[in-house]
Amino acid sequence: MVRPLRWTIPALGLALLLGPAARTDAQADPQNFLFNSGQNIQPFFDGWSHNPDGSFEFYFGYLNRNYVEELQVAVGPNNYLTPDDQNRGQPTYFYPRRHTRVFSVTVPSDWGDREVVWQVTVGDEPQRAVGWLQPEWEIFANAAASRLAPEVVEANQAPSLAINAPSTGSVGSPLTLTAMVSDDGLPEPRPRGPRAPRNVLPAFARQPDGPTLPVNVPQLQGNRRHGPTRTRVERINVTWMQMRGPAGARLEAEGEPQGNVSTVTASFQRAGEYVFRVRASDGPTTVTEDLSITIR
Repeated sequence: MVRPLRWTIPALGLALLLGPAARTDAQADPQNFLFNSGQNIQPFFDGWSHNPDGSFEFYFGYLNRNYVEELQVAVGPNNYLTPDDQNRGQPTYFYPRRHTRVFSVTVPSDWGDREVVWQVTVGDEPQRAVGWLQPEWEIFANAAASRLAPEVVEANQAPSLAINAPSTGSVGSPLTLTAMVSDDGLPEPRPRGPRAPRNVLPAFARQPDGPTLPVNVPQLQGNRRHGPTRTRVERINVTWMQMRGPAGARLEAEGEPQGNVSTVTASFQRAGEYVFRVRASDGPTTVTEDLSITIR
């Protein structure tokens, strides 16, 4: 009877010492939680590229850690770049989740080993993205061009883009915004095979003969998350993205594009100054236009 007791006492002591830690390890890691709201923003440095004049382009994006909540952070102490001008075209409106190469900063050819820092603070949590000319971080300004023959890239002409939109509006009164695009037809489109089925996250649908599901089972459909609005005019991809202004604005594509025009309907929940960025891309080249709208 003594021998089992000698083994039990140390084992019991070890359990008492490790019990809380073991229980903690068994709990879910908060890093794996998916939050609809209440989280901060992490800016990212997405790499740099050479410009034809010898200068360099630094690209930045962000992760809004929320899956639903849109955030607005005005330029100032909570949203700025260093060195030089705090306002370098960075967004003040942030879509949910990850968005790459949202804006860029041009630095001169003699930039050397200096840094460009973008800091965004939500609540009391400042987060920074630091960019410099690390050789491993060099990227193609347009990766699609690197996959084409040099003679095709040289012959290709950038699309033309013209925006037609009112400069003012009011809350509750939708506005029609149009982008007229044209292109030289290069590069020639590659034949496409059948599309793979779109990956849709499970919705926990109850089987007819299955158990009753609890009413609080989370359901997350990635394709319903608010993000930039994309249309395709002939063979040109047109993207409408909000850069600045209050949260709650919506750009909805109006059916299939007609001719060479991409049309969206803009609706606004709040008054303010809005900036939208429109991009037209044929693959190897992209043109960009910004439009500003004052909503009263």
